[in-house]
Amino acid sequence: MDLSDNSCVASSKMENIGFIIKDGEHLVENENGADVYLTYSGAQEHVGIHKFGSKRVRPAINDKEQYYVGLVLNKRKDDKLQSRVYAFYKQKNTDTDPWSDMWLPFVSQVCMEDAGGPKNNLQFSWTSLMNAKLYCGYPDSKQHFSELVDVATVHTDRWQDTRVYALFRNEWGMSAVCVYTIGDIDNVFTYSPFKGSTADTNEDKERKKCVSDSTKIPSKVLTKIKEVSEMKEWVQPVNKLGPVLFKHHNYTQISVDASLSQHTVMFLSLDNGAIHKVLQWENHSFVIAEYQPFNHSSHILRLVLHPSSRKLYVNSKTELVQIDVGNCHQYGNTCQECHLSRDPYCTWTRERCTSKMSDSVNDVASGNTTMCVKDQTLKPPPPRRSSAGNVEDAVTGQPADKNVVSVPAQSSFILRCPVTSHHAHYTWDSPQGLTRCHPQEGQCLYLIESMTAKQVGEYKCESEERGHRKVLAQYQLRSRAAGKTFPPIVWACFVSVLVISVWF
Repeated sequence: MDLSDNSCVASSKMENIGFIIKDGEHLVENENGADVYLTYSGAQEHVGIHKFGSKRVRPAINDKEQYYVGLVLNKRKDDKLQSRVYAFYKQKNTDTDPWSDMWLPFVSQVCMEDAGGPKNNLQFSWTSLMNAKLYCGYPDSKQHFSELVDVATVHTDRWQDTRVYALFRNEWGMSAVCVYTIGDIDNVFTYSPFKGSTADTNEDKERKKCVSDSTKIPSKVLTKIKEVSEMKEWVQPVNKLGPVLFKHHNYTQISVDASLSQHTVMFLSLDNGAIHKVLQWENHSFVIAEYQPFNHSSHILRLVLHPSSRKLYVNSKTELVQIDVGNCHQYGNTCQECHLSRDPYCTWTRERCTSKMSDSVNDVASGNTTMCVKDQTLKPPPPRRSSAGNVEDAVTGQPADKNVVSVPAQSSFILRCPVTSHHAHYTWDSPQGLTRCHPQEGQCLYLIESMTAKQVGEYKCESEERGHRKVLAQYQLRSRAAGKTFPPIVWACFVSVLVISVWF
């Protein structure tokens, strides 16, 4: 594309493609060859993987309804002939049982060297196509996720270790992420019998290998290829650990950053246009933050992450937004707040929470705040002003003064407290004792139904997270006779920011 004259010139590989590419389809290019692989979704006869370039190869006639969510090139330097393309898709279930799942998740594979069969027998159609179901769920509870929504790939030097992060959802509006390795997927295609069989025949063993000339495949093998392509065994997640993330959210897209050696960060878009930033380790996850890229509810079409610059690109039908996911000062001005964020992109440098560009000894992702005590006694930072308008000590986060509020007798009144983290627990300490607060829309509210002498006194809103306590708002309430003038009421304001912490 030449941006100077607003022109878009197709590459030589794309010039001769006489094929309608629908919105949302997936395309990968063989950099070392002259081939382009495309998906085609729906219920038409063209559904499947198409190859354009040196050889035109298409799916055989397909009567299934399939929707593709991703393509992965798997080049094998140790044996180039066995290089493959993997496609991930969901397929409409034809089982009429009312208790059966509406969708079934699949992965299919084709050999890059596949040029189709001989004349009149799978000519120009895949001879290496095989597919297997993906399992994502908890076998013990029999809870599983069957609708495949999106995939993100993390490539490694060893092709077997390449990981595919697959986003699923179920019919109850819950989402899950399961992780698969190309090695595990390859093992199913290599060692599992085909569906309906107990062991591989000689023809089955032959068809599982990529060959240099697919037009010379024996007719007996081609007959087996046309009869069945699905494997008996399902592909299981890494170490059969189940989902690495399970949430009561409707996620729509996934992007993964594994550039940090010790941590993996997932970015997941929601159906309302927000994005969750999630720390993942083993089969655990922690929601770090929520981004609001648009000033209105919008459907996100794609997430693209540039790991080295820590920039996430988000596009809807009408907008393209760049988000700085390495923005660390948003978490606060204290060491404790920085560490409680558990953001692996961040580190504490004595005076501020700042972005780090490599792994460091100061591991914020662990959430350990014990190292903060020694660090902050070296050089106490100056006071700062809280979101409630109070002057705070920057080390303790405690308000240095109180909001004195006069409330008319017998009237109702609401005290407000900002919610800085949805992973924390909040309490109101009042003359009536301690009261647990359940945040709503970014605030903790305390209602005084009728102001009397019993309500006069000090009110304090405090958060507690992983042993770290912080006073967020403090009031001194006084009662006054009706009709008496009083100073303006000071309200605790919640400051909306681009990035906020999220619910569990």
